[in-house]
Amino acid sequence: MKTLYSTTSTITGGRAGKASLSDSDLKIDMAPPGGGGKGNNPEQLLAIGYGACFDSALGVVKKIEKASFTSRTQATVELLQGDEHEYKLGIKIHVIGQNTDLSADEFQAIVEKAHEVCPYSKATRNNIDIEVSSEIE
Repeated sequence: MKTLYSTTSTITGGRAGKASLSDSDLKIDMAPPGGGGKGNNPEQLLAIGYGACFDSALGVVKKIEKASFTSRTQATVELLQGDEHEYKLGIKIHVIGQNTDLSADEFQAIVEKAHEVCPYSKATRNNIDIEVSSEIE
């Protein structure tokens, strides 16, 4: 495969530190989840990245299927803790469709195809529990 894009992040101080990107002037103050500090945590950034990637994959599948709808994608990332220091992530992708003649089942099938196409979905498959759902308004 050819590389379409590459970026590098640099983080100092972990969840309470600072983050920057090699190809952007974006600098982020990091803050632990629920800590009340100013900044963002990795789970928030994953939710934004995954949601944007999934929504783009949905656009690709929409073209392939010649489907007509508007939509918005919600990505929920959960940081889970088991016994002692056993941590893992859970992710829920929910797509709300509008302005379509598709049935709920047809729309869900398109959303599931987007889950097969999305690079984030591929990267997390069989590693993170991901729930994909949809609804039509």
